[in-house]
Amino acid sequence: MAAGSKKITIQEIADKAEVSPSTVSRVLRGTTGVSHNKYQAVMEAVDELNYRPNIFAQSLASGQSMTIGVLTQNFGSPFYDGILRGILEGLEETNYWPLFADGRWQKENEIRALNMLLDRQVDGIIILGGQIPEAALCEIAAENPLIVVARQLKSLTQHCIYVDNYQAGYRAVSYLLERGHRDIVHITADMNYAAAVDDVFNRYRGYEQALLDADIEPDPRLVVQGNLQQQSGVLAVEMLLGRGRTFSAIFSANDQMAFGASLALYRRGIRVPDEVSLVGFDDESSAAYMIPPMTTLRQPAVEMGQAAAKAMLELLKGNPPKEIVFDAELIIRETVARNR
Repeated sequence: MAAGSKKITIQEIADKAEVSPSTVSRVLRGTTGVSHNKYQAVMEAVDELNYRPNIFAQSLASGQSMTIGVLTQNFGSPFYDGILRGILEGLEETNYWPLFADGRWQKENEIRALNMLLDRQVDGIIILGGQIPEAALCEIAAENPLIVVARQLKSLTQHCIYVDNYQAGYRAVSYLLERGHRDIVHITADMNYAAAVDDVFNRYRGYEQALLDADIEPDPRLVVQGNLQQQSGVLAVEMLLGRGRTFSAIFSANDQMAFGASLALYRRGIRVPDEVSLVGFDDESSAAYMIPPMTTLRQPAVEMGQAAAKAMLELLKGNPPKEIVFDAELIIRETVARNR
């Protein structure tokens, strides 16, 4: 319908289709009890009159907006974009549409974005990662259907979908230990930040426990804090080399920092994997095309998004939520060699 043209009413559609207004309403709401012939007549009239429903009016009448608020952390992040894709796929065959907002890994932005979604009367909220305090999320869950992805919350366990990051970190380091490495670096995030989001911190816990189980005392000089961006991986390697502590392998808390670490090693003439082995985390698409292709742990991002959409739909039906835990898969490529 062109801007400024006359709004089409339910009565006009009914007159055109030669049915009652109540029949038109049932067809537009998608409820049952309408014959195929009447349904076809209404839809043809809707098409001919170029009718566009007033979504806001329908929301007020039904008490539903038919939208799901989705708060992500970084548009363009391969991991979070994979989750978003899964959510889109999970809602594809339903009448619900996602409404996206980006918190950009800043608590103040996340809170503003969350309030925006709630102000728009979304029917449910899916939150990806983030730093909103657990107590605040508990308050939201008490009033709204809520699913949290890529974050483990003790008070909202049944609402959470996440990867077992502790086991993933443990597995990464165990693989390096099996290849003869003992002096293993871990590039993590800022510990204050990491403790807030749990996933990165649990990878660090897995790293530490794998060393302890191999009778290796963790050396704090081999742990470097970054910010999950590529540049911090470069700086981490420069810091490590400046400390003078020898190492034969690096386990990075994400692929982005591993990419940076690889570049720093290359600039210093240190060969991967001949002199230093490297393991990332996330299995971003670029990991398979590095030189050499990078060993990493794959998070099933799309599957997590699909599970989040399914869990939200079940919540909206009144069914209780349940915790869903995924495993990360070790993808062995060419950046790990046996330590001589």
